[in-house]
Amino acid sequence: MTLSFARRILVVGPGLESLAREAFVGAQFDVGGAERLQSRWTFGETPDLVLIDAAAADPLELTAAIGALSRAATPPPAILAGDALPAALVRALMKLPHSDVLEAPFSAQDLADAARALLAPKDVVPHVSTSHCWAVMGAVGGAGATMLAIEMACALAERKGSQGRVCLVDLNLADGAAAAYLGAPSNMLLSRAAQSPERIDAAMLEAFASTAPGGFDLLSGPRDPRAFANTPSEVIIRMLDVACQVYDFVVVDAPRHRHPWTLDVLSGSDELLVVSELTVPALLAARSLAGELEQDLGAGPPPRIVLNRLAKRVFGPAPSMGEAEKALGRKCDGGVTSDWEAAAASANLGGPIRQHRPKSRIVKDVEELVDRLLAQPSVRGADSQAAA
Repeated sequence: MTLSFARRILVVGPGLESLAREAFVGAQFDVGGAERLQSRWTFGETPDLVLIDAAAADPLELTAAIGALSRAATPPPAILAGDALPAALVRALMKLPHSDVLEAPFSAQDLADAARALLAPKDVVPHVSTSHCWAVMGAVGGAGATMLAIEMACALAERKGSQGRVCLVDLNLADGAAAAYLGAPSNMLLSRAAQSPERIDAAMLEAFASTAPGGFDLLSGPRDPRAFANTPSEVIIRMLDVACQVYDFVVVDAPRHRHPWTLDVLSGSDELLVVSELTVPALLAARSLAGELEQDLGAGPPPRIVLNRLAKRVFGPAPSMGEAEKALGRKCDGGVTSDWEAAAASANLGGPIRQHRPKSRIVKDVEELVDRLLAQPSVRGADSQAAA
């Protein structure tokens, strides 16, 4: 049976209007575009239900709009409907207290059933997702992205203590070095799920994860030169989706070269860090990469540039921070002081620098960077433009 009630329903995308009117007899409808999710209700008050057609707008625009909806004082229940839904879109929806997803094809009855489940009174505390995903990417090879990702995961794990879980995901599928740096096993066998990505769940993720020194979990696969070609995008996206349900913080060590899933992963992240050395070629590469990502991600997280291997001395051949920012054409969001002895010793012993050289300046610099990210989270592209 369809649902008969006099409720206010916001329909985002005209493609859902016909099914909605069939499913919800007697309801008051407002039909419009993604901008309707910015709390500009034509009813004069919050709707009782929001129906979102995934094809109503560009995925990045829709992701930003759903993000705005989640920041409303009391977000209404929402149903996202469509086919081959982008991971970033689903992640944004998960941040709402009450939401559901309908994959095409579906009927008016399916729509009514999903709404009935969402609108039924519940004697439970509403769930609000608090998961955070931070992506780290090197501007050039050897810039120190893996080191930074490891140290950030370790710093977050220490902050969360027994109250939360942290995971480091090494997406350098062909030759990732995180497991070698940490002396931890590489258990993530994504090839097992290549034919059925939907089989990836919390239990499978537990089997893929290994415990790393520093109090966090590591998701890393064995070295395989064919891994990028043999791992479908759906597997990567599904794995990260589940990880963000299981862990409070997910730190992604992302490859600097583009793959079919790269933009989905980055746009679904809360923070995007581009790591550069303090050399002219690396700075120019970082400037180009940051510009490309800003253009291609649109409403995704703005790239933050972190300078690695800052010199301790005042004078020397390396550019100063000011000269580096001039070459970059933007301000840097953090810097990590060079401490080759501490970095090499930790890599050889297996484990984070924080464990073997806790007084290293690298540890202090990473702590300051993590504090800054937690205190001043990024404003995503669309929201930043709206605020401007």
